Amino acid sequence: IRLNSIYYDYNDAKILKASKPDLDYLNELMIQYPTMVIELSSHTDSRGNDEFNQKLSQRRAESAKNYLVDKGIDTARIQAVGYGETMLLNKCVNDAKCTEEEHRFNRRTEFKKQITKERGKVIDTKTLETKAK
Repeated sequence: IRLNSIYYDYNDAKILKASKPDLDYLNELMIQYPTMVIELSSHTDSRGNDEFNQKLSQRRAESAKNYLVDKGIDTARIQAVGYGETMLLNKCVNDAKCTEEEHRFNRRTEFKKQITKERGKVIDTKTLETKAK
């Protein structure tokens, strides 16, 4: 599930002020579903070498995780994974001419929810997508 606005400045892993409402929403979901375990996946744009982007995306995932942990979510419920530039959302591959906005679109954090049981019923990703709309 792609959160609407967890984006990053170029070459930075700091949580932007505009990203906090989406992270706060995710925090509320995790409070509502206390057995929910998620993967926070972070991504970079294609600028920079692959190794640098992999490390940067991992720092971004850890930054988002730390934000939620600071809000009281148990660290064991969040797996932070950096994917570097391996999952671009547009045509902005290495050496492609793209606007800053197009590059920015790829610098993001998403979350995947593992299926868990909550009070005898299975909570799956579709349930969360419905609640997010």
